[in-house]
Amino acid sequence: MPTRHPLAYLADEDLMQIGSEDAARAFEVIYDRHSRPAYSLAYRILGSQTAAEEAVQEAFLSVWRSRSRYLPERGSLRSWILAIAHSRSIDVLRRNAVHLQRRAFSADDEFEDRREASERTDDEVIEREQAGELREALTELTPSQQKVVELAYFGGFTHREISELLEEPLGTIKGRMRLGLEKLRENSLGEVA
Repeated sequence: MPTRHPLAYLADEDLMQIGSEDAARAFEVIYDRHSRPAYSLAYRILGSQTAAEEAVQEAFLSVWRSRSRYLPERGSLRSWILAIAHSRSIDVLRRNAVHLQRRAFSADDEFEDRREASERTDDEVIEREQAGELREALTELTPSQQKVVELAYFGGFTHREISELLEEPLGTIKGRMRLGLEKLRENSLGEVA
């Protein structure tokens, strides 16, 4: 039976305080203990093995780089890791949605470039301007409102799916969506007036 490294017997809180001499081994022990639940969470959010692995890798790097900010009195290390894994998964989800959106816009641009200028209509020009204005207007929302609106309109997710992705109550998601859309309407009407 293989012998375990002495660090494997330490509590998570103690491992987070290990100095540079044994830091790599301490990180390995923490990863071994908590990577499976973090991966499960990321996979539930992203639905892709590759994307979940990317999110978990980013999460653990973030955990280790910011280990001095971990406060045991605020909760367990596992809770902190899962919160960071959740956040990184949402970041990956957003990046992937933006990437898909950019590819769609890029394909539209290539098609536009091949068409004669006379074939482009005023409606298409207005539509492009409105899309740019919408992207700019989204920056005026709170981060939580922006996340919900982006997931719904750019990611194509329903309120219920967003609720599951963000692990928040459906009513909270609907409220953020309503407030975000109201703010977007106010901003667009304010510019017109």
